[in-house]
Amino acid sequence: MVTVGEVTSNTVTEIDAIDLIGPLHPADLRRVAAAVHIEVTAAVRGRVQGCRSYLRGVLDGDRTVYGATTGFGALVGFAGRDNDADQADNTLAHLGAGQGPDIDPAVARAAMLVRVWSLAQGASGVSPHVVDALVAMLATTFAPAMPRFGSVGASGDLIPLAYATQSLRGQGHAYLDGERLPAAEALRRAGLRPLTLDGRDALALVNGTSVTTAALATALHDVRVAHRSAQRLAALLADVLGCDTHQFLHPRLIAAYGHPGAVEVAARMRGLLAGARPSGSRPLQEAYSIRCGPQLLGAAEGALRYADTVLAADLAGVSDNPLFFPDDDLVLHGGNFFGQPAAFAADVLAMVTAQVGNLVERQLDLLVDPARNGGLPPMLAAGPGQQHGLQGAQLAATALVAQLRREVAPVSSQSLPTNLHNQDVVPFGTQAALRAVDQARLLRLICGSLAVGLRQAVHVGARRPTAPGCAQLLDQLVEVVPAIDPDRPLDQDVRRAADLLDHVDETAGSGSTDAGPDRQAAKPR
Repeated sequence: MVTVGEVTSNTVTEIDAIDLIGPLHPADLRRVAAAVHIEVTAAVRGRVQGCRSYLRGVLDGDRTVYGATTGFGALVGFAGRDNDADQADNTLAHLGAGQGPDIDPAVARAAMLVRVWSLAQGASGVSPHVVDALVAMLATTFAPAMPRFGSVGASGDLIPLAYATQSLRGQGHAYLDGERLPAAEALRRAGLRPLTLDGRDALALVNGTSVTTAALATALHDVRVAHRSAQRLAALLADVLGCDTHQFLHPRLIAAYGHPGAVEVAARMRGLLAGARPSGSRPLQEAYSIRCGPQLLGAAEGALRYADTVLAADLAGVSDNPLFFPDDDLVLHGGNFFGQPAAFAADVLAMVTAQVGNLVERQLDLLVDPARNGGLPPMLAAGPGQQHGLQGAQLAATALVAQLRREVAPVSSQSLPTNLHNQDVVPFGTQAALRAVDQARLLRLICGSLAVGLRQAVHVGARRPTAPGCAQLLDQLVEVVPAIDPDRPLDQDVRRAADLLDHVDETAGSGSTDAGPDRQAAKPR
């Protein structure tokens, strides 16, 4: 059995420790999907203990502190319970009202990292052993079971974080090594002791936007990967069809457009298409799904950069109420648990995902159409009529796009008053961010569908790519997706192709220009 804050060597992955001093990085949230060591330095411990001592002095002086001496939410005007442990129970019990499926355990663990980082900044007044307990938990594979529905993202992610807190106390359920267990059993197997809390500790654990931030980070990463995959596939499509990419990707043309995102996307696509030769048989002007790709995907790049700034601020900020500033003898009650920035950013991700998904599906539609694909067989069937090629996969891709479109309505503007009008405006950031996670997963499947189509197009008569970068991507697809001849179910092929695209992105590094800085001459060709 390890006590809070202690970590056994066999539970920690062999990677550099995450510290709680500087801002978190989005990659840190992905790393905690597995067991990870977190550094609790003397400086961190000192500021947490200092704030806790300050809080004790405030309470000894009979000052009113929300959640420590009062009821919660709309019942703030009533006194809380006298006993610290009872006040913790008072905080958590009424929040056990969540519904729906569990949040992805990887997102749950990322939320716990965000929460412990916020608490470790020394403005929440928590007991040091709370920080130690979260650190010890993250050094195992323990993940709280948190219901998806119940948060309005206003006073933080109250209900899901209450379930997480209860799981750390040995109540409810949790995951260990991917298995869903009673929380007490998961703690026992992980070698962790149930967490003890007072009222301030309990409120600090639930009164933040950590689930929203973790879900936003997950969605943003996954959308970015799919967005870069869409660029690679657009380049491969243009090469396979023999398009004159020297026209619609020309640096002078794109520079005149004036949008930095389009400049970056076009440069990346030119890098992939270096060495490509036009077939000479394509129309002077391609369909918009080909020649406007840099502009559409470039606009998506700009929107994703906005989401980057919101996520960075979330990861560097403290979400809680109240906050304590010992050096200035300040106890400040406010609204730093209000997840409106992340709600806006998640809605932007929804728009990006729907439009990029629409682009990729339209490219697949063009690819299977003999009127536009240069005379390849309809549906890329090896024997039309006797076989049906991509027909089912294209139908499924269209259905996925329809799903994205149905769910693109802004969540952040759906405010509903609740809690006796104490929460009279709410951002719904939690649901917006969790929706974005779902949408990103659909987008990668649409990309996988186009990838299968491109692999099949070459099998039924399209030319082999003339650009080395595109040829390499095709060869990788050929390794994981057999030709469709005869017909077979393609669900697993689509998933394998999506996995391959993820792998290509990972091995390419940060996803910046794949072939290095663009050095193509600016004069017409």
